[in-house]
Amino acid sequence: MTQPELDHRIHQVLSAFKLHGPFFAGYPVNQDFDYSDLYPLLSFAANNIGDPFGHSRYQSNTHETEREVVRTIAELMRLPPDDAWGYVTAGGTEGNMYGIYVGRELLRNPIAYFSQDTHYSVIKILHVLNIRNIMIRSQDNGEMDYDDLRESIRINRDVPPLIVANIGTTMKGAVDALDRVRGIIEELALPRSYIHADAALSGMILPFVDDPQPFGFDSGIDSIAISGHKMIGSPLPCGVVVTKREYTAQIGRAIEYVGALDTTLLGSRNAITPMIIWYSLTKHGPEGFREIVARMLDTAEYAVQQFNANGIPAWRARNSATVVFPRPSPYVLYHWQLAPLGDIAHLITMPHVTRDMIDQVIADYLEWPRAET
Repeated sequence: MTQPELDHRIHQVLSAFKLHGPFFAGYPVNQDFDYSDLYPLLSFAANNIGDPFGHSRYQSNTHETEREVVRTIAELMRLPPDDAWGYVTAGGTEGNMYGIYVGRELLRNPIAYFSQDTHYSVIKILHVLNIRNIMIRSQDNGEMDYDDLRESIRINRDVPPLIVANIGTTMKGAVDALDRVRGIIEELALPRSYIHADAALSGMILPFVDDPQPFGFDSGIDSIAISGHKMIGSPLPCGVVVTKREYTAQIGRAIEYVGALDTTLLGSRNAITPMIIWYSLTKHGPEGFREIVARMLDTAEYAVQQFNANGIPAWRARNSATVVFPRPSPYVLYHWQLAPLGDIAHLITMPHVTRDMIDQVIADYLEWPRAET
């Protein structure tokens, strides 16, 4: 390819991104960011291979920054930083896989329990890791059915449970009640158990609201995964997984030629995404995120009120930016990039979603009937 041809391809992609960006309302991805200060780092072949809390012979790394990110997230998730271990992942799926992997290694031969509303990655992960599993019914609001969970564990109480709890379900933003899950474990007098929390979006919402549902390590979880490209915002998919430092002792092994412990799922890992997450966490700080979250939830409440005022039944879960409503026409789904499932759809009031966008979605919903094909 000639340089003009290369430039043309880049221009095509850029134009498409610019065209669709203003109509991005249905997925939990924050587009309100600017990481231009980090662009010079792209001139180097940086690599975060190995344990971020150890040494690596590959010295063009950002392990120090990665450790800072893990400690910051651990503190937000109510785990003392000195007791925490984790790393920056390629996204929520890797974080879920790592947490479930740790649970499998600690329990050895568990049965995993997850609800119907759990993210699709979990079923895939359980298959890859060859873990026996039982799907628990969901309530209409997206929370797991705790009676079904209790009965399923009771029937199999001779096998330690590995429970995947949702801290904000994909479609409805529901938060599984960790106090009720822990209560079931205590009621059945189970000596061993493990709870992994999938907190891809709400993990960076609940720490910044005045009255959050239980979500952290103080509520009995053993690991948690959040996404970086969702609430934090990133041009590259990424995330953070955090677990207890004591758990990793059974997993790591030394790799001589890179001079590092192999404790992560991947070998070579992105060295730029820790800088992206660190930059956002540091630039905004806790008060900045508190303001961002407050605006998001205010916009979400505005959306619910406006949908309902226009005769479209809509609702959202407590402390959630996910607004659920009846599935609109294919045109509205496509134009606003809304996520559908069965007879419902949702929009998510990420920081770039404005009240004006909400008004336009509603206007299009009313103009293009659901029966349109």
